[in-house]
Parts: sequence; structure tokens; C-alpha cells
Amino acid sequence: MANLKELRGRINSVKSTRKITQAMKMVAAAKLRRAQSQAEAARPYAERMARMLASLGQAVAGNPDAPKLLVGTGADQVHLLVVVTADRGLAGPFNTNVGRHARAHIRKLEAAGKTVKVLTVGRKGATYLKREFASRMAGEITFQGKKRVGFEDANAIALRLTGMLEAGEFDVCTLIYNRFRSVILQIPTDQQLIPAELPEAAAVPAASGEAAGEAQAWYEYEPDEATILAQLLPKNLAIQIYRAILESAAGEHGARMNAMDNATRNAGDMINKLTLTYNRTRQANITRELIEIISGAEAL
Repeated sequence: MANLKELRGRINSVKSTRKITQAMKMVAAAKLRRAQSQAEAARPYAERMARMLASLGQAVAGNPDAPKLLVGTGADQVHLLVVVTADRGLAGPFNTNVGRHARAHIRKLEAAGKTVKVLTVGRKGATYLKREFASRMAGEITFQGKKRVGFEDANAIALRLTGMLEAGEFDVCTLIYNRFRSVILQIPTDQQLIPAELPEAAAVPAASGEAAGEAQAWYEYEPDEATILAQLLPKNLAIQIYRAILESAAGEHGARMNAMDNATRNAGDMINKLTLTYNRTRQANITRELIEIISGAEAL
């Protein structure tokens, strides 16, 4: 059994840890509000972009000169997975869930005879996937030390993917990230970026403010669909990546807030148990000393 000095040291150590976890919880809660509002604001824009592509892409997809960002290379052999995670830990299972989802996706593709490459956005994803898939790594992108990730960062990733596509380094590109649902729930999600997914216009969910089942409008484009797509597709690629980064950031802060709250509660429980053990040990020492004193007095 530990002596009183060791118990006091352990209690003070856990109290210091609890102060840190409480502070980290408050910081995560403050950052969560802003990150959540940014993620929620990006969703309608990304959905509108999907509706626009659904309208434009159906008319152009069958052309032999259709952009590669729309129709891909025509093959389905080499798959590039862009895995978005956090740069920091202490967020519970947030990063692990994305890593497991990506690992299952990789195994599924390789079981089907596909070649898989992985591009990670976030240090934790690279660390997790390197353990098993180091030979598949095509690159690592990290924003560690950067206070705020902006659209220009997502656009740089989109330009890198476009260059890799033009160089014939992959045929299909899929984005994997944590979609923010609530503080306690982040959903690992995969979204195909290249070739662009083109749902039927009638199947695209109506945006906010439009009644369900409302007839879809028909548009005339100037100068033509192909010219507009040449500008729209690279922008859509950057927007979808930026949305994934915002969703991941909101999920990270929510997961860290929840994890630090649990850690603070556990630290409180541990302090109570250690304090109880300390008091019992102290009382036992006092009782033993009294017995020794009484026994010595009686011996005289």
C-alpha cells in the first residue's frame, strides 16, 4: 500500500490533470461554435453546386471530349483515397474512426483487384495508415501550426489532384472524412470526387426554401455547357474538399470537447477514490500509533 506522501502526490497530480482537461474542454467548446457555423454554412453551397453539375453534366457526359474531372479517365483500376483527419489527438475515437473506415475501404478495393493510393490531409491520418499501408502512401498534407485553414488551402489540394489526374496517376478519386452531426456523433463518410457523381436532377434533394417535389427548372447556358464546366468542375472539386475540411474541423472540436469532459469526470472520480484511500490510510496510521502508545504505557 502506498504511503501518505505518495498518495498526496498522486492526488495533486490528478488535480493538475483535471485543470488541464477542463481548460481544453472550454477551448474546444469555444472553437466548436465557429467551426460548426462554418460547416453548416458550407453545406447549402455544396448542395447547390451538386444540383448545377447534375444539370450541366448530363448533357456533356456522353461527349468524347468531356472533361476528365467529369468523366474520369475511362478506367477503374487505380483508386486514390483522400483521407481527411485532424493534426492533433486527444479527441477520443475521432481520428481512429476515419482511419478504420479508410482501412476497410482500402481492403475492399484491393480484394476486388484494384490498385490503391492514399493521400492524407492531417497528421493523425498519416500516422494511422502508415502502420499498415506505408507502400500505398502518395503524399501527406498537414496544416499543423496554422491557425485557420481557408479556401485557398483546399484549392491547393484540388490543384494537386488535378495535376495527378492529368499525369494519369489515378482513375478514381474518393474523399473520406468525418461528417459532423453533433457533439457526440461524427459519421465517417466517403464521397467520390472524380469522376464527378452526377445524380439525376429529379433525385437531387431540394435545397432549403424549395418545396419537396417542386418541378425542376430548365436552364439555358451561355456560352455553352462545356465552357462553363471547364470553370465549374475545378471550383466544385475545391469546394467539396473545403466542405470536408470544415466538417472534419467541427467534428474534431466536438469530439475533443466530449473527450475532455469525460476525462474531467474520470479525474474527479479518481480524486475521490484516492482521497478516500488517503483518509483511510491516515486513520489507520493514527490508530496504530495510539495503540503503540497505550501498549507502551501499560508495559510501564
